[in-house]
Amino acid sequence: MKTVLTATLLFLLLGLPGLLAARPEPGSPPAAADGQSAPADHGVGARFARSLQDRGLSPELAVVVIAMLPIVELRGAVPVGNNLFGMPWWKAVALSVVGNMAPIFVILLLLDRAVAWLGRIRLFRRFFDWLFARTRRKSGLIEKYEFLGLVLFVGVPLPMTGAWTGSVAAVIMGMPYWRAILANFLGVLIAAAVVTTLSLLGFWGAVVAAVALGALLANAVVSGIRARRSRV
Repeated sequence: MKTVLTATLLFLLLGLPGLLAARPEPGSPPAAADGQSAPADHGVGARFARSLQDRGLSPELAVVVIAMLPIVELRGAVPVGNNLFGMPWWKAVALSVVGNMAPIFVILLLLDRAVAWLGRIRLFRRFFDWLFARTRRKSGLIEKYEFLGLVLFVGVPLPMTGAWTGSVAAVIMGMPYWRAILANFLGVLIAAAVVTTLSLLGFWGAVVAAVALGALLANAVVSGIRARRSRV
């Protein structure tokens, strides 16, 4: 339950500020001194986007980089591109999908080899044991429905789901490479539709996301209490 609570709080911290940010009027993104659009300072996502711009990255590349990050993924990149950089929704979605999928090709291709090679080192072996155990606990949907389960697991933008965790689960289950790629891609497209809709709704999108995450958090607390009582 602690993992769910931590992940939910991280998701609220990283995702909601972008949804809450005021959307610029079409065709008039906020201008920075160098002529590029500059995000207003709304929370962790916006500050990270600002730091990427300060290092010389264009808004487009910043969105791609944000989408590549675990936990954040597309769900954090779309609001940054759409609400903070003032990009058209289709451009923010396209860049976010590219960024979200880029590491998945590598994970699915090289994770087994990385485990075999780095697993000889005790520190890495313990990390991989933890990673696989955590993924197995979260991937019941994938084990039950396989391909469709992986699509839904990646597509529902909730804490501890997404393409990173989904790709690790696919490796654990031994799903064929291109089948896993397709399932992750379809899931990312579903997540893009959900997040883009919430992002375009602005404040009300943030309200919907907060209610959904609050319900998840409450369910985790209740489940944890019931589990403790059952052990007594």
